[in-house]
Amino acid sequence: MSMSWRPTYRSSKFRNVYGKVANREHCFDGIPITKNVHDNHFCAVNAKFLAIVTESAGGGSFIVIPVSQAGRIDPHHPKVCGHQGNVLDIKWNPFFENIIASCSEDSSVRVWEIPEGGLRRNMTEAMMELYGHSRRVGLIEWHPTSSGILFSAGYDYKILIWNLEIGEPVKMIDCHSDVIVCMSFNTDGSLLATSCKDKKLRVIEPRSGRVLQHASCKNHRVNRVVFLGNMKRLLTTGVSRWNTRQIALWDQEDLSMPMVEEEIDGLSGLLFPFYDADTHMLYLAGKGDGNIRYYEITTEKPYLQYLMEFRSPAPQKGLGVMPKHGLDVTACEVFRFYKLVTLKGLIEPISMIVPRRSETYQEDIYPMTAGTEPALSANDWLSGINRDPVLMSLKKGYQKPNQLVFKAPVKEKKGVVVNGIDLLENVPPRTENELLRMFFRQQEELRKLKEELNTKDVKIRQLELELNNLRNVSPVGNNV
Repeated sequence: MSMSWRPTYRSSKFRNVYGKVANREHCFDGIPITKNVHDNHFCAVNAKFLAIVTESAGGGSFIVIPVSQAGRIDPHHPKVCGHQGNVLDIKWNPFFENIIASCSEDSSVRVWEIPEGGLRRNMTEAMMELYGHSRRVGLIEWHPTSSGILFSAGYDYKILIWNLEIGEPVKMIDCHSDVIVCMSFNTDGSLLATSCKDKKLRVIEPRSGRVLQHASCKNHRVNRVVFLGNMKRLLTTGVSRWNTRQIALWDQEDLSMPMVEEEIDGLSGLLFPFYDADTHMLYLAGKGDGNIRYYEITTEKPYLQYLMEFRSPAPQKGLGVMPKHGLDVTACEVFRFYKLVTLKGLIEPISMIVPRRSETYQEDIYPMTAGTEPALSANDWLSGINRDPVLMSLKKGYQKPNQLVFKAPVKEKKGVVVNGIDLLENVPPRTENELLRMFFRQQEELRKLKEELNTKDVKIRQLELELNNLRNVSPVGNNV
């Protein structure tokens, strides 16, 4: 670190932030965390519930536990188990705390309504089943300001935008040439950044699907991307030419070159980035190690200021993040992770705390923050309107949730046409029985087609003979 950094570094109110692991009784123990190697977090948390993707025989499932009910979890605790393939991603709706979306290897996206107080029995019936991808769906992301817009990215290289007010896909983003590994929105959700296995970083206008900027990353292979709030910056984590872990800072309006590149270490696990726009703090958590480094992001050089590192011997598989309104403001908690420790079947809360002596509410570390009220409806956003999140103060603790009700649309089965393509035409079967039924149906169709061909062959031969007969008859003896 150069000497010129020192004064700004010292003046930072976050220079002494430290990570505090919850006591054993506040951890969640005995959870059969999935062994799937997909590079997702397999964990989603909000102020009411903690959801974890679990290991299950046949189909895919996840467990939902009220955050207040820590401790050892009953091995027969009910699960959400409607998917026919492994669950690859789960995300809570930011505005309706009982609504969670999941996506799976069975090529579907599902939306579930968790009853107040949590599950009392296994849940197999989803509120909505969304079919449109032709291959497994690896990623889902809720729009940050609109109440009924969900994005899903599949192994068919497509991103679908679902309008949940009608329960159908309304847009398809089709600019990627390989699997999309990460999606991130700017604050008002008017821009989408993606990283992809085709080694390109893209900034996309989601409603039109237009790529505004892209970077072909030769020196810095991008894995994950995150928008840095309203700073007009992006941060990516990836791998350098020398196979070291690296981060890069980009200007969202010019991806020709990164503004800053910084080597992290020589470990091989993926680096998950998390950004807190309220404190301008960036957290980097390594998959497969137990470390969480944190930095402060500034608009002036050097842009990235290293603060500290939280260390733990237990490796993390993934991390859930508590929304701001679920934090303990009386303890000066500014961020909270829920760390998945697979080998122990343990979920460990880690609180990031600003040490303060005063007992009063600390206005300077808790600015107004994105709350639980949507800024606009799905149709408003689709029509081209952009709005910043509706802000709330954390001073009075958690305020009452919005009074809106999330309703599933009533719809009959029909084709789903997006960009002129019927998405449901290519939907694969979801169960073994369905596969067998489809196989026998196709066999029957083939048999009928062969029969039809044979009949037509016979008919053609008869017509050819009649034609020959007509040609051979002389005009004098014409008896036709």
